Amino acid sequence: METTVRIRAIKTVNPFNNEVVKTFETMTDEQIGSKIALAVQAFEIWKKTTKAERAQLLHSVAQLMRSRIKELAALATLEMGKLLKESRAEVELCAAIFEYYADNGEKFLADQPLETPEGSAFLSYEPLGVILSIQPWNFPFYQITRSAAPHLMAGNTMLLKHASNVPQCAQVMEDIFIEAGFPEGVYQNLFIPGSKIDALVADKRIKAVTLTGSEPAGASIAAAAGKYIKKSTLELGGSDAFVVLDDADVEQAAEAAVRGRIWNAGQVCVSPKRVIVEEAVAEAFLEKVKAKFAALKVGDPMDEQTDLAPLSSEKAVEDVIGQVQKAVEQGATVLAGGHRIDRPGAFMEPTIMTDIQPGIAAYAEEIFGPVFMFYKVKDEQAAIALANATEFGLGGSVFSSNEERAVNVARQIDTGMVYINHVTGIAPELPFGGTKHSGYGREQSPAAIYEFVNAKLIRVTTAESAY
Repeated sequence: METTVRIRAIKTVNPFNNEVVKTFETMTDEQIGSKIALAVQAFEIWKKTTKAERAQLLHSVAQLMRSRIKELAALATLEMGKLLKESRAEVELCAAIFEYYADNGEKFLADQPLETPEGSAFLSYEPLGVILSIQPWNFPFYQITRSAAPHLMAGNTMLLKHASNVPQCAQVMEDIFIEAGFPEGVYQNLFIPGSKIDALVADKRIKAVTLTGSEPAGASIAAAAGKYIKKSTLELGGSDAFVVLDDADVEQAAEAAVRGRIWNAGQVCVSPKRVIVEEAVAEAFLEKVKAKFAALKVGDPMDEQTDLAPLSSEKAVEDVIGQVQKAVEQGATVLAGGHRIDRPGAFMEPTIMTDIQPGIAAYAEEIFGPVFMFYKVKDEQAAIALANATEFGLGGSVFSSNEERAVNVARQIDTGMVYINHVTGIAPELPFGGTKHSGYGREQSPAAIYEFVNAKLIRVTTAESAY
């Protein structure tokens, strides 16, 4: 690779006050090449370790994360602005995911016998090699964890290209893997700009790629991976429907919708972005939502009493404000909020919009901020139709006091996940992923560990039946 000039373009900028905290130099092409070579060397050793050895190291990572939870949580809040209590919950979730694969990975990866009329046959699950993981900033530890835990347990090695605004979170995770005892090169962080990604995907030493990010980024990675015949998984954006049927507990639904939408300052792929309510309960629901929005405390994310944190960056808040303004120009109505808050930092008012019709950009876009898009519909079938009127298909929710009815509606929503009487959630044992323009592949659960393995068939026959 050719020598490149380092660019100080990777920064920690505290979105609470927009102060630059720390700056990192990007890696040269020679450094990147050395990292890939080390990952290849490490794979030759790592793939031969026992699953019990890998599990022990994953347990060590979980223990270290729990022991350093205050430090890690504060770092996530500093770099991307989420509430400190949300950051603590994220670290705890990561520890649980590492433990899940440590406890269950050997069982998931055991040879799978196959029925055959002659002799015997089984599937042997074998790692692929070096995996490139490209992750976003909104959950700086969780996004790393849900790709690293299963794929390292399977025997792969990993190179991480994290978002450029969370470099300290990226680096501390590599430090934790090393402290836990992982062999050198099994897990490495790359400080590189996005412009370097295509060359990495093209590199023959990289065997697969996983990305969580925007739809354009996913399309680019999928095209590059397809060109070089490499497996990829994508978790992209979402415009999740939150359906409230006329027999729902309105107070429960309103509380869940508001809390789900302001979670992570609205910067969650699976937060309830389109709230669709049957007209019989729509006005009562909306009044409760307005009251709850008015009571939200906006402020310092380090303060335990704060409800709504800043967005992750100046660009993030400018983009969301721009989407709201454009929607209003095209005919949407803002019932509350809609503006930047006049204070230092990347703060935006919690916002409620309605009258969002087809043809308005916001009808089809994902708004990645604290913007609540409210739709009133005539009946259950209209709710289902509106829920499906999007190119996205990541998560969704249905609220009803009738479980059978709710499940029937959930089956008709074209999306990867639907939760009943709950916002789309996260648990180590439950698969996470979408369909349509929200991507493909699954993370978490047993499904994740099979994404980047070779399910090799081994067939045994007797001499008499061989041919």
